[in-house]
Amino acid sequence: MTTPPFPPVSDADLAALREQLGRPARGVVGIAARCVCGNPTVAATAPRLADGSPFPTFYYLTHPAATAAMSTLEASHMMRDLNDELAADEELADAYAKAHEAYLADRAEYGEVDEIEGISAGGMPTRVKCLHAVAGHALAAGPGVNPIGDRALALSSWSPDRCVCTNPRASG
Repeated sequence: MTTPPFPPVSDADLAALREQLGRPARGVVGIAARCVCGNPTVAATAPRLADGSPFPTFYYLTHPAATAAMSTLEASHMMRDLNDELAADEELADAYAKAHEAYLADRAEYGEVDEIEGISAGGMPTRVKCLHAVAGHALAAGPGVNPIGDRALALSSWSPDRCVCTNPRASG
């Protein structure tokens, strides 16, 4: 399980994020998950950006293939099915609420921001709003922390265990 604080972000990581996103990444405080080749998969982002804006999405999914896979699931209306499951399964709802608390605790290590107090990402703790956000959290925190993120990853066409980067680099 990856938990803050993260090692310092390297210039190579920032260059990889820029390539992945097509723009410079903002407020990166660490790489929370990596592809098996070493490229960033999830960036951890400061809760307040340099321009003063609050930014609740602490775990930001950056890997192009992973983001495409989550977009495909969202387009297939998977979120509706997951929301139905969440409403019907008390154990799942409890685990998802705990994922929300874990997310907030991780972000709090990088500062508290009044404007986003109690707000995590992806619809947590009561609904599924963004598979990108919950999958990013699942990748950063490790299996078993975010059950909806784990489920989205399992249902997707992308796997963190297989490199499909267009520009793989040596890990390490």
